[in-house]
Amino acid sequence: MLERYFEKPFDPNRRLQHQIQERLIEAILAGIWPLHDPLPATRVFAKSIRVSRNTVALVYERLAEDGYLKSVNRRGYFINETHIREQLNIRIDDRARDILPSARRPFDLDKRLTYRFSEQANIRKPANWQSFEFPFIYGQLSADKTSVARWRDCVRLAGTAQHAPTWIGDLVDKDDPMLVDQIIRRSLPQRGFRADPDQILVTIGAQNALFMIASLFCKPGGRVDMEDPGYVDARNIFLSFGADLKTHRVDSNGMRISEALAGAELVYVTPGHQSPTNVTMSMERRLSLLAAAETHDFAIVEDDYEHELNFIGAQKPSLRGFDRTGRVIHVASLSKPLFPGLRLGFVSADAAIIAELRALRRLMFRHPSALDQRAMALFLAEGHYDSHIRRQRKALSAKWNAILRGIDKHLPTCHVTMTTGGSAVWLQLPATVTAETVQDQAAQEGILVEAGDVHYLGAEAPKNRLRLGFAAIPLEKIAPGLERLGRIVERLTPSP
Repeated sequence: MLERYFEKPFDPNRRLQHQIQERLIEAILAGIWPLHDPLPATRVFAKSIRVSRNTVALVYERLAEDGYLKSVNRRGYFINETHIREQLNIRIDDRARDILPSARRPFDLDKRLTYRFSEQANIRKPANWQSFEFPFIYGQLSADKTSVARWRDCVRLAGTAQHAPTWIGDLVDKDDPMLVDQIIRRSLPQRGFRADPDQILVTIGAQNALFMIASLFCKPGGRVDMEDPGYVDARNIFLSFGADLKTHRVDSNGMRISEALAGAELVYVTPGHQSPTNVTMSMERRLSLLAAAETHDFAIVEDDYEHELNFIGAQKPSLRGFDRTGRVIHVASLSKPLFPGLRLGFVSADAAIIAELRALRRLMFRHPSALDQRAMALFLAEGHYDSHIRRQRKALSAKWNAILRGIDKHLPTCHVTMTTGGSAVWLQLPATVTAETVQDQAAQEGILVEAGDVHYLGAEAPKNRLRLGFAAIPLEKIAPGLERLGRIVERLTPSP
């Protein structure tokens, strides 16, 4: 009876012991083995599923420790009836369903909701992006095996008796002091400013930070200014709080600064690498923006999401480094350049702002995973983060050069916005070619590209912009991918 749960081949990419344990638990809870009979002897069971006897013995021991089995001297392992009954009693008695109210009056969701988040225009990325031969996708990375191994070591170290007391308990509204210290000592100096511990808040990535900031500063009818084109998720967050958006055009020096900022309450910018064009805001404009903030009395949200990825020229200090009036709220990601799925970041701002954000965070989710915080603190302290960034900069620099050369050779009718780094380029197609059409036809030929329409707010937004991410695509695939993309653009361009 047990054998049918083991007919499916084991996954070679997962630990065999874990897979056997999972399948045995499934079989036990399904009630397929009599409670009064011992499970098959380790030698017999191991032979039937073609694994070693030691592996089965370890699984039996672990299941006994977890309460699923009980060991009876000289007789073997039996199912722990008490434990199983507790598990099964959680299920709803079918007889209770007979007295549930009828479904004659279904719940009217439309009448209850005040805002439809699901109807926002948003960036759409295919879940199967890895199946594309040429994935020019933004926001994903090639796996760095060295960093994966070192992260695993740090997670293991964080789980030892030495560090476990720091994350076993509820931190309530606090952060791991070791991580805060590492951010202050290692991350902030590279961004050109200093901060005290009460000016730092750890977040579940930069996105979470933006939502909390909007919760504090946005209100229905309040004005928020941002770049156009700009970061779609930030725009949607501000709109969901009822803010009135005013946009400012972006050129090769970043967002244009003018008297049009008068009346803004909050200004959101991505000065390090503008989203989505990847241009870097000039020093003159940074200083002009800070001056405008004081003149017109608005706060600045500085989203510095790819600060480390400059390949040309010196790194420009963050706006927060020049802030003398407590108006700049600096948002950063720790996980985006490392493992995007990890979701760790931080906010640095005036202590009074951080205190409000901390109180808000407590209501939302109290604090990010304390285990992840300690593992990240160790990763930073042991120099692994800096080593990762050095490797990443080297790899992305080579890809950046390759993609610029490839565009020049294979897409001569297109214009690329020049940048000093980052992990994507912004491409302008011929005026008669729409990005959406290119995106659809490229997907049919194994090329994943992103149409840029969604990044614009205005109705007259250009329809011929593409964003080409290059962090996830192998270096050797960039040139052939662009060659194939060039043929698609050429095919869609009308003859003169």
